[in-house]
Amino acid sequence: METNKKMVIYQTLPRLFGNKQSSHVKYGNIEENGVGKLSAYTEHVLTEIKALGISHIWYTGIIEHATKSDFTAYGIPKDHNAVVKGTAGSPYAIKDYYDVDPALADDISCRMEEFEALIKRTHEAGLKAIIDFVPNHVARQYHSDVRAPFIEDLGQTDDTTKAFDANNNFYYLPGQALELHFGAKQEDFEYSEFPAKVTGNDCFSPNPSRNDWYETVKLNYGIDYLNGRTTHFDPVPNTWEKMLQILLFWASKGVDAFRCDMAEMVPVAFWQWVIPKVKEQHDVLFIAEVYNPAEYHNYLINGHFDYLYDKVGLYDTLRLVITGEAPASQITGCWQALDGIQSRMLNFLENHDEQRIASDFFAGDARKGFPGMMVSTLMNTNPVMVYNGQELGERGMDEEGFSGLDGRTTIFDYWSMESVRHWFNDGQPDDGQLTKEQKELRDKYKALLNIALTEPVISQGIFHDLTYANLKNPYFNPHRQYAFLRKQENEVILVVANFDKAEQTVRVQIPENAFRVCGIKDNKAARLTDLFTGQTSVSTLTDAWPYQVVLPPYSGRILKFTY
Repeated sequence: METNKKMVIYQTLPRLFGNKQSSHVKYGNIEENGVGKLSAYTEHVLTEIKALGISHIWYTGIIEHATKSDFTAYGIPKDHNAVVKGTAGSPYAIKDYYDVDPALADDISCRMEEFEALIKRTHEAGLKAIIDFVPNHVARQYHSDVRAPFIEDLGQTDDTTKAFDANNNFYYLPGQALELHFGAKQEDFEYSEFPAKVTGNDCFSPNPSRNDWYETVKLNYGIDYLNGRTTHFDPVPNTWEKMLQILLFWASKGVDAFRCDMAEMVPVAFWQWVIPKVKEQHDVLFIAEVYNPAEYHNYLINGHFDYLYDKVGLYDTLRLVITGEAPASQITGCWQALDGIQSRMLNFLENHDEQRIASDFFAGDARKGFPGMMVSTLMNTNPVMVYNGQELGERGMDEEGFSGLDGRTTIFDYWSMESVRHWFNDGQPDDGQLTKEQKELRDKYKALLNIALTEPVISQGIFHDLTYANLKNPYFNPHRQYAFLRKQENEVILVVANFDKAEQTVRVQIPENAFRVCGIKDNKAARLTDLFTGQTSVSTLTDAWPYQVVLPPYSGRILKFTY
């Protein structure tokens, strides 16, 4: 895979993205609320996504998962309502690792062929494809009905009389039945599971609560949780072998990367074993959802992951800066805490788990998030991600059903996104359905992401924070502005982000140390290009006096000096 290009990911939920139905019923079924299809990602739509400044597209919810929809006519067993969250079901409650979600297919009997065609279209559009790998848990009624005959199903040979066995795929609670006490209907109480399996979020109780991942069961990677977390990794556990087969299966379909759900709930030893084996046969990347900073180095170095989520550091900090609860100068601590691994962190301001920037629960206005997106995108060589609709200011303020009114776009219900519907219209983004504000926001995202994608100094250059030199600068507000340099060869980029609602004229002090570390010649004339506007002139940088910049509200400037 190319390593000299910035990785810019567009996360999209096909179930929602391609759904053009605007009439919605709370807790509505697939017939009432409609569903997006893989075919919605036409050649033209994919071209438009790429033009946004995208290199990779993450198709979320591809693999077949538990649902309340009935596909028994196609040989797919129906799931019990008691163990499905929402009407559509969670895409992280995998029901068959070897199958595609039937709801996403135009012809359900050809669903795998439709997925393979999507991967082909994605590659022809010049994009790489990412899908989820969900290794920690599966749906309670997991059963693969399309796996190859030589592949043994999960749990098929488990000894259910044992709470733990190194070669069991699941953990059991012998002699105890699963009890779900929060069902709204009588049928929800009728689900039978004996012996009870351990719930996906390490809940070793036969009575998981509504707040547990009650619709899933935990997979056994050889750790005996009830006996001091002792490990049984030699010989290689049966679950490891089965997960390797699954990864190789999807990699053989042309998938370019796996986003590994809750990777830190699976032992590093497994990743250390499996990732090299997959990479021996396929050129794929592995991205881990890990939230414990103390484990970052372990998963990167020992676990062989290419990238990790930067959620508890940069995301959490930027959110506080955007909402005015923390000074912009606090961003400095984020990269310092990463101790040299910032280039391996995936930055984002939205994804399927987080609240929308424009929601009332976050900023209430999508424009307020743009300076944070500038920082996220430009401050290092690492990947950055946009969630479908973020570039249009999608608000996430619908009360869809199971998801409720929480500022998130549901992953449990059949629904659609208003802003994406208005953009979509057969892939014509300029058909007048978008508001002026939505078009302006998308244009700003498009400019920013393409700068990141095409400027070598952003994808490869060094980073130098300027906060330390401006903390006491009377002409710069470190609470609402953040500035840094990027440098490569004969190019320097000065980035100044403005989190304030008003236009600001600031003077950025660039200290002598920055010139020395970055190898910039003081007071040497350079060709100046404003990368947002394209305007050019001649200018200089010097430590003798601050550099004056006029900053638009909720935005910033990206100034390239070419020597």
